[in-house]
Amino acid sequence: MWQGFFQIALTLLILVVITPFLGRYMARVFLKQKTLLDPVMGVVERGIYALGGVRAKEEMTGWQYARAVLYSNLVMGIFVFLIFMFQGILPLNPTSLSAPSWDLALHTAISFTTNTNQQHYSGETTYSYASQMLALGFLMFTSTATGLAVAIAFIRGLTGRSLGNFYVDLTVSITRILLPISIIGAVLLLMAGVPETLNGPVIVTTLEGTTQYIARGPVAHFEIIKELGENGGGFFGINSAHPYENPNAATNLLEIIAMVCIPAALIITYGIFTGNKKQGWLLFWMVFIIFVVLVGITSVGEYQGNPLVNNLIGQQPNLEGKEVRFGWAQTALWAVLTTGTMCGAVNGMHDSLMPPGGFSTLFNMFVQMVWGGQGTGTAYLFIYLILTVFVTGLMVGRTPEFLGRKIEKREIVLASVILLVHPIAVLIPSAITLAFPETLAGITNPGFHGISQVVYEYTSAAANNGSGFEGLEDDTLWWNLSTSLSLLAGRYLPIIALLLLADSMANKQPVPETSGTLRTDTVLFTGVTAGVILILGVLTFFPVLALGPIAEVFQIASAAQS
Repeated sequence: MWQGFFQIALTLLILVVITPFLGRYMARVFLKQKTLLDPVMGVVERGIYALGGVRAKEEMTGWQYARAVLYSNLVMGIFVFLIFMFQGILPLNPTSLSAPSWDLALHTAISFTTNTNQQHYSGETTYSYASQMLALGFLMFTSTATGLAVAIAFIRGLTGRSLGNFYVDLTVSITRILLPISIIGAVLLLMAGVPETLNGPVIVTTLEGTTQYIARGPVAHFEIIKELGENGGGFFGINSAHPYENPNAATNLLEIIAMVCIPAALIITYGIFTGNKKQGWLLFWMVFIIFVVLVGITSVGEYQGNPLVNNLIGQQPNLEGKEVRFGWAQTALWAVLTTGTMCGAVNGMHDSLMPPGGFSTLFNMFVQMVWGGQGTGTAYLFIYLILTVFVTGLMVGRTPEFLGRKIEKREIVLASVILLVHPIAVLIPSAITLAFPETLAGITNPGFHGISQVVYEYTSAAANNGSGFEGLEDDTLWWNLSTSLSLLAGRYLPIIALLLLADSMANKQPVPETSGTLRTDTVLFTGVTAGVILILGVLTFFPVLALGPIAEVFQIASAAQS
């Protein structure tokens, strides 16, 4: 027991140590200060701008930035969809895979363009090496960079700066942050045993005399950007539980740190942008504490196991659905982290989690800021800050102000839109699907767990997470098209609203700070912010939680006592 909790504590300690260094580095990159990579990447970036016709010094308004995001993502999505549909005649296809169905190809293209990477397929049997590298790997960089760019533009707007240029931010996010870390990470994974080859499957004869095909491929470079960019789409069907994606404890630790390092560091970057490092650290510790509580809830549930199974065979903890190389503790930590960061990669099956684990993973995707998606999740944290300033301002009878700028009707409307898109994209399609359980849902577990399966799938899509309560029969026309709508709504409507809100804040005249100004860099205000997050996040989805994991807890407890 204590060994598992020690592993979790050690991982969190490493995160705390590296966060300020990466946070300061990203701040230097986006504040256009000197870094060690300038001599090399400066030349590369100027070449990219010249080829793309990008005017690097041209600033964009909120609408211009949003249009640039939408147009570029549309072109990239169409490009990737065409690669899927023609993969049968493209090179780098050692197993001669044909094109997938049009609806699966569409869902996959939308899923990876939106940085969700929700998979209704098994990678090694559906997509060729060309599709995985040239299409999926390409989108893993660009969709992540899109999220980072939007987050930085949002932070600039909050602090009174112009929003910047999307194409510059997109390029710099890749050249200065994602690519350098990915190169180092891929080499480390390769050294630790993750394969990187263009050769086809290995054909072996087993001891029984039968033939076995062992899938492999260019996995190492794919795996690191999958985790670092919070993409989550596995090269193999069982994702990071596969020994070629995650062969040992060293790779498991590296991939966990890769998942969380950028969203955690972005909070420190925000503090540097605002000139208020204290507030950045207060927000970091607030998110950290919520995260630790969720890890604790999940870990205790997995360690205690299922009392029905325990009474029959004496098994404790819950090992069903776990990768035994990592055990219950690392699976619990990974599950909370992958849904908190909106990564979606898994090293165990979430469908096998005990109800407390189901509660924690769903909760993470409901609030979307523990630690939040790549870039956009950090922006969600600031939306909660703005709403907290508004609520507390009303309570004390003062005009709400944030970072020296007044919060007025337009900002609250946009903030409300950002938070309301998610429940609409989750609850409405979930209700429609559950109304037709035999024809649409594809539920494999009856009762309360089956409800969680359906809600989890739409929540994962709308939150740009991508993980699932696997066991759901989701490669159907209904699931591919309905989740595609949730993917698009959950990604682009909030991005548009975030950029418009940032533009509105940037164009406001700063208000001088007085003795009556509500300070947002205090422990009290940070605690109130945590309360607002819990109230808005939990109450919005409480009926779903009550019908899913909470009801399942009581069901198991009742059955164990009878």
